[in-house]
Amino acid sequence: MDGQGSAGNVIAALCSFFIPGLGQLLQGRPLSALFQFVFAAILWLIWLGWIVHLWSILDAAWYKPRG
Repeated sequence: MDGQGSAGNVIAALCSFFIPGLGQLLQGRPLSALFQFVFAAILWLIWLGWIVHLWSILDAAWYKPRG
């Protein structure tokens, strides 16, 4: 992934749109992916999962790798 605005980030954001955390997993961030997936699943039980779901999409879209 090249960074913010790259095609890789757009694909990751689209993946996170369907499954929270999937975009982070594609970017090589498994702990972030697991956290967002589990947190969204728990919050969807009380109808607040859309907040984490949206956060997951934006996090994948705006991700800039270090270095």
